[in-house]
Amino acid sequence: MQIRKTMLILDRIETDEMGAPCSPLTRVAALAVLRNPFAGIDQADLTELFEVGATLGGRLAADAMAALGVPCVTYGKAAIVGTQGAVEHGAALLHPRLGKPVRAAIGGGDALMPSNVKVGAFGAAIDIPLGHKDDPWSFDYIDTLTVAIPDAPRPNEIIVCVGFSDGARICARVGKGPSLAEPDIAGADIAGQIGAAVKPLTGFMAWSSPFRSASHLPSNSTAKKASHLFDDR
Repeated sequence: MQIRKTMLILDRIETDEMGAPCSPLTRVAALAVLRNPFAGIDQADLTELFEVGATLGGRLAADAMAALGVPCVTYGKAAIVGTQGAVEHGAALLHPRLGKPVRAAIGGGDALMPSNVKVGAFGAAIDIPLGHKDDPWSFDYIDTLTVAIPDAPRPNEIIVCVGFSDGARICARVGKGPSLAEPDIAGADIAGQIGAAVKPLTGFMAWSSPFRSASHLPSNSTAKKASHLFDDR
């Protein structure tokens, strides 16, 4: 792993939308700019980037936690791939192994880490999606932090970002979201609506899936051999 530079961003909001003082919200992002070993290369096996993602996850999370200074409430991750690379290069860094060391640094996290990957040129901005680390349905905590580095990514580089915050959006007021503790509220209706919408699609999905026949499915032995590579969510 060859890192050219790192950056730490601290964003603190101290007034609400009308300009009145409020309880501050602090959001932080730790970024690393690294060389993409597969820039301009047609490479099928991206496992080299899995371990890089794990190393970056621990390092960036430690930097972000030091800047935040209080317990982390929301988290998220993102990557910008330079123009000689592909979205899949960023996905290989973020998805398989980056999340586990992040959770270790912040003391856990039951929810999927929201993520965002794109290809971009110098100075490209990206929105790091943030969500509650334990409850993805907690609407008050769904947020974004926009970041950019003026001289990155170069065409053969990738920017990797880890973001945290210490609370909910300022003046959040769109409802608390479905709750397991309150099964009779809107959450049950949402679940029912989603189920009704998805049901007609199941036949099409079964027909169109590349794994629609058993011969296309990976064997149990293959899945077990690969399982140690994927310890993230």
